[in-house]
Amino acid sequence: MTATLADPALVAASGDSVHARLTRARDAALSALASLQKEDGHWCGELEGDSILQSEYLLMKWILGQESAPMADGRDGGAVLARITAYLRSQQRSDGSFGQYPGSGPDLSATVKGYFALKLGGEDPAAPHMIRARDLVRSLGGAERCNSFSNFYLAALGQIPWSALPTIPPEVIYLPKGCFFHLSKVSAWSRTMILPLALVSVVRPTRALSKEQGIDELFVDERERRRLTVRDSGSPLWRGVFKCLDRLLKVSERFGGTPFRQRAIADAFGWIMQRASQESPAPTSGLGAIFPPMVYLQIVMHALGISRDDPRVEAAERDLDAFFIEEESTIRIQPCFSPVWDTGIALYALNDCGLDATDARAAKAASWLVQKECTFTGDWADNCHAGTPSGGWWFEYENAWYPDCDDTAMVAMALARTGGKAAVAAAKRGVNWMLAMQNDDGGWAAFDKTQDRPILECVPFADHNAMQDPSCPDITGRALECLSSHGLRVGDERVDRAIAYIRSKQESEGCFFGRWGVNYIYGTWQSVIGPIRCGVSPREPWLARAGAWIKSIQKSDGSFGETANSYIDRRLMGTGSSTASQTAWAAMILQEIYGREDASLIRALEWLARTQLTAADAADPAMNPDGDPAGSWRETEFTGTGFPQVFYLRYHLYRLYFPLMALGRFVTPPRA
Repeated sequence: MTATLADPALVAASGDSVHARLTRARDAALSALASLQKEDGHWCGELEGDSILQSEYLLMKWILGQESAPMADGRDGGAVLARITAYLRSQQRSDGSFGQYPGSGPDLSATVKGYFALKLGGEDPAAPHMIRARDLVRSLGGAERCNSFSNFYLAALGQIPWSALPTIPPEVIYLPKGCFFHLSKVSAWSRTMILPLALVSVVRPTRALSKEQGIDELFVDERERRRLTVRDSGSPLWRGVFKCLDRLLKVSERFGGTPFRQRAIADAFGWIMQRASQESPAPTSGLGAIFPPMVYLQIVMHALGISRDDPRVEAAERDLDAFFIEEESTIRIQPCFSPVWDTGIALYALNDCGLDATDARAAKAASWLVQKECTFTGDWADNCHAGTPSGGWWFEYENAWYPDCDDTAMVAMALARTGGKAAVAAAKRGVNWMLAMQNDDGGWAAFDKTQDRPILECVPFADHNAMQDPSCPDITGRALECLSSHGLRVGDERVDRAIAYIRSKQESEGCFFGRWGVNYIYGTWQSVIGPIRCGVSPREPWLARAGAWIKSIQKSDGSFGETANSYIDRRLMGTGSSTASQTAWAAMILQEIYGREDASLIRALEWLARTQLTAADAADPAMNPDGDPAGSWRETEFTGTGFPQVFYLRYHLYRLYFPLMALGRFVTPPRA
């Protein structure tokens, strides 16, 4: 019932009801989202990362000796790299640093790589902005404190010896499956990086630079410059064990490794190229379809002496350069594409506005998603029962080796709600695949059925802070929401185990950690909706505590916001600049727990309506720096998470489809 929405307390001075205002906001957002839909039915917003995308690409070109060579498409390479360098320069802060997101502290590794790339690009090291960067790096302990992934670039450009890097023998490919460190035990993204790095660390391609081109000035301690740096986290015992193991491996490397070295190199390269396939039955847009392994792949092929005119190299270059976003004088680089993710969420938002297969926009989106269903058996099968049927969806345009549970849950529930014979059938197959991926602890991880193995975070090259991919409450909550849309409820053993897992991860404050979004607002949103949809009463004490925490962090104007700094300092949980995406997540929590008449919910939605871009706002670059259509929102903050404390993301459609979802749930009557 909606009669109480006309209560005088909820009517503005103009007499305009809350319901009318929020309906207009929903309709404007719906029009904005529809205007961004591609002709074939999908959505793909820009996916923004930090400066390392530009600096690492530039350093890669220098490692390959291609800093002045033509691009893969024949363009003047020097001119293209100059435009990438110009964008990198624009990302440098006034103190000389480069950071992971707006509002973050200086990032040492990013600043070293940014400085190095700028210097190679022709920036005068005596210029004030370069001096500030140099001084800041030295104040943070010097370039010798860079993480291991940055050190691979420094070693390949002759700035540190290869002995300062962790040793990854390619023979790792021969470890038996029962081994604790088998490739199937590490995260999918680590898997696609380990073997390329193993080959690079063995072949050791080194580009000689002149002393003037190098970065000696960024190092503080020459002894530490030549020693392996192990990050100070995890068990001290296991850090010591892995450091000793690395010393033994380095001794072995002096004698050429094992007798199987050449065969191991060939087999490791074969493994890599399988997963970089361009053809059926495993269509993949580059190794892992994400930036880091796609960069390493080019370096590997160069190190192995594969010529640039080889079709495999040409394909690798085209795949990576497709991430370019070109402006008149600059080029910025995306870490990957997000079309399946964006389309699944956009379609779900349309569902929340009451649209199904009878609407042309929803029907086209559903048809596109059905065509992207994964029918290939990838690495995920290593940890599942033999004969588990393939299914699910990946994140990017093509990534058949690595479908994931998060995208599968999102797409499967959107297709089920949209309807249509093909969509419903695909959704059921996706749910069956996702159920096969449930972990023994009751939760779901992103890419694999797996276990939590904290020891893996102690290996010397685990400083991306995500060597493994264990269960997390946010994906588990979305999986439950998906299962609820397919009729599974409390009392089903699989549902009950998942709910128990989520409850076990609740923080003392009542909120939940967000692995894939910033941070406790995202984690709480994902963690509570699914259990409620599966039949858990929102009045249960643990859900009441979650709702009370959300109410406790609401700002006086009705909005919500949380900085990614909360990953570093949990005292910052729930605090930060107000954003449309995070306000929408909080609003959906409030409605699910307290109902549509909750005053805090209405205040949050009113804030969304007040801050929505009007036509005049959309035409004003100061108000709308990203050129969004009217009906969207301005949001410059990073509210997506790649690797906590390491890499964050700004999804350019988050600021539109999540507020639309929240508004749609409020003003659209639920279907009978």
